[in-house]
Amino acid sequence: MGTRQIIHVESGEILIPQAKWCDSFSSKLRGFTFRRTLEPQEGLVLVEAKDNRVNTAIHMLFVFFDLGVIWVNDAGEVVGTVVAQPWRLSYMPPAPARYVIEGQPELAQRVKVGDHIQFVT
Repeated sequence: MGTRQIIHVESGEILIPQAKWCDSFSSKLRGFTFRRTLEPQEGLVLVEAKDNRVNTAIHMLFVFFDLGVIWVNDAGEVVGTVVAQPWRLSYMPPAPARYVIEGQPELAQRVKVGDHIQFVT
């Protein structure tokens, strides 16, 4: 599991300087569960093989803080955002996505549907 810089293409803003790249089953399953805090610049990218709504749905069971969530499709386009609250059973993207970016709650307000995200190693 490496890291990627998450960049908002339209503004050039670095959204997360070094997000953990979670492309294995175990890293995606673990996510932020059982954690008590989230550092200001911390984030995850949950990676699926292809665009899909079901596989990019998330749960907030055993997550103890709000998360800003951005769903991004294979073309790098933002297809949905939400501030996910602790202990909620499920959040699903409004359109098929390949990537789920999780970070501080304000992350969800820094982009809008139709914007583009770039992942830089």
